[in-house]
Amino acid sequence: MYKVTPNPPNDPNLALDQAQPPSSSLFSVTDDASSEMLIANSYETFSSVTALLLDLSDELTGKQRDVALAIHQLSELSVLLVDKLMARESASTVS
Repeated sequence: MYKVTPNPPNDPNLALDQAQPPSSSLFSVTDDASSEMLIANSYETFSSVTALLLDLSDELTGKQRDVALAIHQLSELSVLLVDKLMARESASTVS
């Protein structure tokens, strides 16, 4: 079988070897983000993960479904924890 693409060069100075990791991360949270904003976004993220996992588990069977549902349960517990934190934060700002 004829190989259309050539083999990579044997040069030890490949660009990939010379690549430096970026000095800043791809995603970051600003230092001045309020606690309310962080809590609300965490809640929304966990809620989204929960919904995605439930949809995914409908398509799976056996052990894969069990794993998806276990991850769903953990994310749902996280939703409950963040929800409790949101309730405490809103109660403390009202007082």
